[in-house]
Amino acid sequence: MSAEPETNRPALPEAVVTAPRLSFRHGRRAEGTRAVPEETAVAFTYNRVSYAVMMASPVDLEDFAIGFSLSEGIVTKPGDVTSLEIVPGDLGVELRMELSVPNAERFAERRRLMAGPVGCGLCGLESLSEAMRPLPVIKSDLRVPAAAIAAALAALGPAQDLNHATRAVHAAAFWNTSLAAVREDVGRHNALDKLAGGLARRGIDSAGGFVLISSRVSVEMVQKAAIMGAPVLVAISAPTALAIRTAERANLTLAAIARDDGFEVFTAPERIQMD
Repeated sequence: MSAEPETNRPALPEAVVTAPRLSFRHGRRAEGTRAVPEETAVAFTYNRVSYAVMMASPVDLEDFAIGFSLSEGIVTKPGDVTSLEIVPGDLGVELRMELSVPNAERFAERRRLMAGPVGCGLCGLESLSEAMRPLPVIKSDLRVPAAAIAAALAALGPAQDLNHATRAVHAAAFWNTSLAAVREDVGRHNALDKLAGGLARRGIDSAGGFVLISSRVSVEMVQKAAIMGAPVLVAISAPTALAIRTAERANLTLAAIARDDGFEVFTAPERIQMD
């Protein structure tokens, strides 16, 4: 789907950069270096019209392009993006997409509601009703054993390559019978968009398992999970009150504060099998 980069274009930034630093610990001063995550401006354009700019990790950008487009309702499937070109520049990276005609019309209407380039899935919307748009109601008989959540938590840490290097990024993962996919980013909502895009591009049905995130659960995380069609969202940190209300309306099972010793379920607990 991506075109070959032109030779005169800048290269994509590395995801991890080594930065010099001075350490002051235990009363001692020491020079050294630390691996830190890169943060890059990523612009989404559709049919050469700007839509949004996100600060993100410069990895899994094709997944990011598709996942963001799906969560924003610009497309309904990966094939609606007829071409995708990743264009590095001096100031960031452009994800240059072309849409089929019906989706181009949907994009034009969605773009009309945008106040300008944004930093998250909700910022910059002129309409409150658009920001809190109705979500699909999850209808799923999936049952998730508590032991599967424990297994997913145990598997997530070793699978976080960027976080191993930097200790500074979020992760979103999908578990069905095992850890099927993991995506990482400096932004928690970016990581979830990348996961959604990766699953869609690989033809993995989100309804067949649960999503696990390494961050707190704000409303946009619930919205993105519901749009993916995932019946269960598990988070390592806590949810907001609005996230809980939104999950309840979408009939999404929300489990959070997941730790080695267990977790707490806030909505639709019938999908969790307490062994």
